Amino acid sequence: MKSRLLAFLLVALAAAQSFAADGKTVSYKSGDETVQGVLYVPPGKGPFPALVVVHEWWGLNDWVKDQASKLADEGYVALAVDLYRGKVATTPDMAHEIMRGVPEDRAQRDLHAAVEFLESQPSVNRAGIGSIGWCMGGGYSLDVALQEPTLAATVINYGHLATDPAALKKINAPILGLFGAQDRGITPDDVNKFAEALKQLGKKVDIKIYPDAGHAFENPNNKDGYRAEDAADAWKRTVSFLAENLKK
Repeated sequence: MKSRLLAFLLVALAAAQSFAADGKTVSYKSGDETVQGVLYVPPGKGPFPALVVVHEWWGLNDWVKDQASKLADEGYVALAVDLYRGKVATTPDMAHEIMRGVPEDRAQRDLHAAVEFLESQPSVNRAGIGSIGWCMGGGYSLDVALQEPTLAATVINYGHLATDPAALKKINAPILGLFGAQDRGITPDDVNKFAEALKQLGKKVDIKIYPDAGHAFENPNNKDGYRAEDAADAWKRTVSFLAENLKK
């Protein structure tokens, strides 16, 4: 019994040690405002590639911070941005209300400021900055690619899409898109049109649609929609895509 307990504790300790150090709250300028985010830096000697990490419509909660920490584990400086200025929703109605209250121009400015902040960090390889987001943040991850010509990679997890060739033409970053076929807000038809528009422009895009998944299938807090196997596959694809495009 004691040997089993010891083995369990050793495994738990190893798992705990495998995660990056706790994030550090940082402040930086966004226009005339000072905003905050949580910065995760991998152990070891940099410079490292980096990611702007954009939260779901819930806000910068623990799940998003965990994703940023995991990304730091993979060797990326991860800046988890806070587009809600400290607010975190606990109900769908509250999330919807806060999300609708975010001025679009302010969000775009905050995202640009996040990229500039990462570029200013001595621990960051400026040629290897990407973006990733989920739900609302997936759409904003695309927006980062639309407004940052030097971005090196973008991951969109079931976020809003664009199909206007004039807008998509501005994208230089390779794109990984992960979606659920049962998502009623972002349908497979929407996703396929987005992918086709990018391909016609000669952009690099990799799309995966999970047949039995709906919206937010990667988040275990989504009790009715979480799909563990699909989430694991999505993470595996994300890690591979980022390594291919940012660790050069």
